[in-house]
Amino acid sequence: MTASVTLVEVTRGIAVESRHLGAVAVADAEGGLALALGDVERPVFARSSVKAFQALPVVESGAADRFGFTDAELALACGSHGGEPDHVATAAGALARLGLDEEALECGAHWPLNDTAARALAASGSGPTQLHNNCSGKHAGFLCLACAMEATREGYAAIEHPVQREVTAAIEAATGSSLASAPVGVDGCGAPTYALPLAVLARGFARFGTGRGLPPGRAAAAQRLMRAAWSAPAQVAGHGRFDTETMQTLAGRAFVKIGAEGVHAAALPELGIGIALKIDDGASRAAEAAMAALLLRFLAPHGEAAERLEARARRPLRRVTGQQVGEIRASEALKA
Repeated sequence: MTASVTLVEVTRGIAVESRHLGAVAVADAEGGLALALGDVERPVFARSSVKAFQALPVVESGAADRFGFTDAELALACGSHGGEPDHVATAAGALARLGLDEEALECGAHWPLNDTAARALAASGSGPTQLHNNCSGKHAGFLCLACAMEATREGYAAIEHPVQREVTAAIEAATGSSLASAPVGVDGCGAPTYALPLAVLARGFARFGTGRGLPPGRAAAAQRLMRAAWSAPAQVAGHGRFDTETMQTLAGRAFVKIGAEGVHAAALPELGIGIALKIDDGASRAAEAAMAALLLRFLAPHGEAAERLEARARRPLRRVTGQQVGEIRASEALKA
């Protein structure tokens, strides 16, 4: 078995203090690998990286149009938002189109991921609701599909529910891989999550970005979801977040989506490739640095986009006074 490789280093002074190991696959829509580092055939749980795949049937079925979902609401369905006021309002608006409120969401409640939003919520004397859950947009999409299918809304996140059967089929179509024997678990929001080899996940993002290998309706749905994310990138993550900043500066060139436990994926439509990576120890700081380096390598952007990515690929490590004491940097293996 191919061993994991060092993707990101953390230095203190001139010495490397920590190393984040993992694997990277870059593939085209046919599965041809442009880059393979580490074990790209080992299944990893895709987690939130595939939220756009999970949203495909919401658009392809006509459910989104039937209930008048906006681009912002579709972007939120693809996102892992920070629970900022705009995110909460967008999720509530999507539910209102269905004649529902937050009580219909089965994702559970947690404090906003955005520190400012969490502090403001606590200062107000209120607690978090399901709308603050980073997956509330995705779950609003699930409910949209349930309503369009005239399926029962209760239990919509369970693997045997008609909504999840449609979602599973969409992930299979996007990746070109059967999930019948894939390891399956329960994501933090209660929806099923499948383990896929990074090579397969990268191929799925290449197909999603280009439409190659997808039926026309599904390819059109993928394009619409990407355009929605590019038009409302703040809904995908939030202020200061990697995915939002990257799609603000690379709109039309890259669709990027982080997943929990060190997973990150991207579609680069103009190059016809997809990227999927996994940091073994689950560190998001390393996943972002690695993805930034890969986007710099393959897209070779200029101007603000390049500056932002370079700042993510090589980020200063500071003590509480602001003095730089080291850095978090993508390894040379990612820059070749």
